[in-house]
Amino acid sequence: MPDLPERDAPQTDAPRETQTERRRRRDRFLRELAEARELRDRVQPRRAKSARLRRAMRMRTFRW
Repeated sequence: MPDLPERDAPQTDAPRETQTERRRRRDRFLRELAEARELRDRVQPRRAKSARLRRAMRMRTFRW
């Protein structure tokens, strides 16, 4: 089928993403991820507390 595009063919017509655009997109993603974690912690306080305790235990047993 010659009219279908190749899946593995590189797209040459799309411009490359610049570093600032990539950084901006990454910052937005990390902000939304932190916001989602805060929301989950508010809705499930018991699970959030146990996760906090597990993280604290990991940090105490971590060797520098």
